[in-house]
Amino acid sequence: MASMPTLNERALRLADYMASNAAALRISVTMNPGGGRVLDCGVKTPGGIQAGLSLARVCLASQADVALHPSEVAGIACPQVQVSSDHPVLACMASQYAGWQVAVGKFFAMGSGPMRAAYGKETLFDDIPGRESAPVAVGCLETRKLPEDAVFDYLAAALNLPASKITLLAAPAASLAGNLQVVARSLETALHKLHELKFDLNQIVSGTGSAPIPPVAKDELGAIGRTNDAILYGGRVVLWVQCDDDLLAEVGPKVPASASPDYGAPFASIFEHYNNDFYKIDPMLFSPAEVVFSNLRSGRCFAFGKVRSDVLYRSFFA
Repeated sequence: MASMPTLNERALRLADYMASNAAALRISVTMNPGGGRVLDCGVKTPGGIQAGLSLARVCLASQADVALHPSEVAGIACPQVQVSSDHPVLACMASQYAGWQVAVGKFFAMGSGPMRAAYGKETLFDDIPGRESAPVAVGCLETRKLPEDAVFDYLAAALNLPASKITLLAAPAASLAGNLQVVARSLETALHKLHELKFDLNQIVSGTGSAPIPPVAKDELGAIGRTNDAILYGGRVVLWVQCDDDLLAEVGPKVPASASPDYGAPFASIFEHYNNDFYKIDPMLFSPAEVVFSNLRSGRCFAFGKVRSDVLYRSFFA
């Protein structure tokens, strides 16, 4: 019997498909001198909606469906991106979570995608499944600068793979594709918050999350504000779980963004309040506006938090 493909191999299939349809996706494909492959989804290329959906699917290692649905914010048309997975811990925490700070010389990017599972050095992997030995590696970089040879050399050494086996997809948050793939993280932020609250993620069976896609900001600072607001004030997550009702009643109120003392203002204002120091913001702020638990063990449902259209309007349209 053939072995199951690794997360990285699953993501590579999607990346190969994107590369073969580069013109239609408005992206470019380049090979670095050392053999590494770069898919530019919005740094020097226009990218687009389809590139953003594909980028999100790669981040999730093809373990989740990603789709757009019509919606509105304060009566104004605003599509939402929805992520649904029957393997949410693998898709979101072992792959999509931006847990690798890729810093090489003057280059810096937040790294996500299944290359993290191949690296496996984050302490997070002590608590979740996903560490793997893969013949290839695929990563997504949130950046305004395309990775050069030095970045591939760094990753090749970390992953114990030749650069020719590494594919990197890059897009800034202030781009059509980058904007969409960042907002496609509502489900991931809920799981990350639960992990921070010491909730056993193995109790989560399936999950779905949605959030409104904001207008693309003119710069990265603006994009950080709007994309965070989309999830903090507009993200809605449903988790199907197998656990005790008492545990859900205890942990549930702590999960939504509203549980943080920093909650309530547009993220740009919060960021400015802390002198643009991301690490001074309460880490427990980063979670969806609303989280619903459907307990398969008891048949009961628990809902916490609510959407704040007023804050979304200020962030997106005011």
